[in-house]
Amino acid sequence: MTQGLLAAVGHGQRVLGAVLRGMRSGLHEQVAQSWTRCLNEYRLDPDGEPHPPVLDRNALALRCRRLGDVIEAARLEMSTLYQQLADTETAVVLTDGEGVILHLVSSPEFAQELEPVGFTVGALWNEAYAGTNGMGTCLALAEPVSVRQEDHFFTRLTSLTCSAVPVHDPEGRMVAVLDVTSRSALQQQHVLVLLGMTARMIENRLIDQRYRDSHPLHFHTRPELVHTLHEGRLAVDGEGVIRAANRSALFQLGVDHPQALCGRRLEEVFQTTLDDLLERNRATSFHPVAVYRANGAHRFFAVVRCPAAEAQPQSQTGARGLSSTLVPAARPARAVPAAGLADPQLVQQLHTGARVLARGTPLLLRGETGAGKEVFARALHERSPHASGSFVAVNCASLPESLVESELFGYRAGAFTGAQRNGRRGKILQADGGTLFLDEIGDMPLELQARLLRVLDERRVTPLGTEETHPVDFQLISASHRNLLELVAQGRFREDLYYRLAGIELGIPALRERSDKRELIQRILQEENGGPVVLRPEAEQLLMGYRWPGNVRQLRHVLRAAVALADGAPVGLEHLPSLRQGPAAVPAPAVADAPAPALASVSLLASGMVPAETPAPQGLNLIQSHERQVLLQLLEQHRWNVSNVAKALDVSRNTLYRKLHKLQIAVSQRA
Repeated sequence: MTQGLLAAVGHGQRVLGAVLRGMRSGLHEQVAQSWTRCLNEYRLDPDGEPHPPVLDRNALALRCRRLGDVIEAARLEMSTLYQQLADTETAVVLTDGEGVILHLVSSPEFAQELEPVGFTVGALWNEAYAGTNGMGTCLALAEPVSVRQEDHFFTRLTSLTCSAVPVHDPEGRMVAVLDVTSRSALQQQHVLVLLGMTARMIENRLIDQRYRDSHPLHFHTRPELVHTLHEGRLAVDGEGVIRAANRSALFQLGVDHPQALCGRRLEEVFQTTLDDLLERNRATSFHPVAVYRANGAHRFFAVVRCPAAEAQPQSQTGARGLSSTLVPAARPARAVPAAGLADPQLVQQLHTGARVLARGTPLLLRGETGAGKEVFARALHERSPHASGSFVAVNCASLPESLVESELFGYRAGAFTGAQRNGRRGKILQADGGTLFLDEIGDMPLELQARLLRVLDERRVTPLGTEETHPVDFQLISASHRNLLELVAQGRFREDLYYRLAGIELGIPALRERSDKRELIQRILQEENGGPVVLRPEAEQLLMGYRWPGNVRQLRHVLRAAVALADGAPVGLEHLPSLRQGPAAVPAPAVADAPAPALASVSLLASGMVPAETPAPQGLNLIQSHERQVLLQLLEQHRWNVSNVAKALDVSRNTLYRKLHKLQIAVSQRA
């Protein structure tokens, strides 16, 4: 009877009745308190127009700079969440700690629909301006909230449903709110769970970004949950002092705030030291090892790794960045044609690689930066059964984490704000029927390695913003200037991914080790000049004796400048100024006639023979994997009490057990 009367009156009257006359039947307490604040404190009219102010460009830019690392950590996860929801009438939103929208992922059509109510980047959506809503009410309560349609204070917003969760920085401060806004009228329990998972991933990324010089320590009471979303994570400096902790670490260790752990030595928390744990992890190839709480019997399984800042030394990064700007990407493809190779080692490597690639075995090329790994890979492609397909090169070191999924997997039209109008085919789909070349694979972050491994295993791609999967067939060639086996031993590269890439490993010699250096110099000079070039003896001696730290890429740059300076005259020392100054200009003994080193073929493995250690069991599709993560999250929250989880989901225990069995979650095996 009461509900019927309430339905007969307008929304504004319902708000006034709840606040002024206590008519709160069926109203959640969070919503009732928010309505009271909006009416009594902010003096808002529920039948009025929401008027969130929009910051000007300079004020918005200042806030974005202030929270630059938060936005960077959130971009990729927000795009992934939007893809998981698979609803064009949905927006994933990030606000700062005051409610200003900093980043928005939505279809252009839905974003345009919401603009009239001020739902746009730069708008301030706290309760004082926008009334009861997901973002503003989450900020007011500092806890997850769901505001469904008529729970909104303003009548104008009752067609929307908002769910929001707080995002905390490594110091425990709430720095942002993550929100999902849609037209859905359904219960938002599953959206809140996905939002909570996404917020935890963003918080973990923040720890990684802000503490790159610290040792990341991963732990859990169950070894199979290390390196998953449920793990505890600590940042430990070189002296063994804890600098940061994520929320899962606080929960597992029974503390309420990061300050209870930060500043303490590792041995005050666990019965181990940093050096001891590192040594034990190295001995087990960085698989989790047992550790115990200090002054307690609680057992955990932990892995500690070297700091991320040590994974990419500044000198290597700087050298790579410099050399990549010297030569346009397309030019090296013509620098050393396959038919023009004169170095016996390179010729032998080319023949070996072509035979192996024809059998469908992936190749890993190892050589110094600028040695011509991409040129060599193109030559292999041209000799392969897939020569009629495209050769698609991806530089893993320069690919931003925030764009990796859209670059590799592509996206449909309108998948997110800023997307191209017609969508985009990803690099992997572009390589279908041809060759995918993953350059500098050793510099790919660990988080991205897991995503790549799944694609290589399944050979299927799901573009962002769609649930359609596309089968792909491509040859795989990877390259790195680093020793991947050493990175595996140090815990910086996934062992299972290494064995997917290194069906055979071939070494590309540095320029100073090549016996065809003289022929190569003449060929590049002729290419850059468009015809024959005279090279004076003293200039040739300097070119032949130089150490060439930048290899073929540096050689081409130097010769291009020399041709321009000579302007048709013979090339002499005066046309090689960069080689006659600086420490790298000290001539080294000529190595043109030195014997070529032995063939660097390391290991020939049958493709697909090494079992993968994937985050989720094999046989699950993408949607089932996400369902599994949600259920694991709920089980963790309810301490693996199946009855409580069934109640939270409003399903029977038998239904839940069937779902757990289907998703390969063995409750009876809980540690």
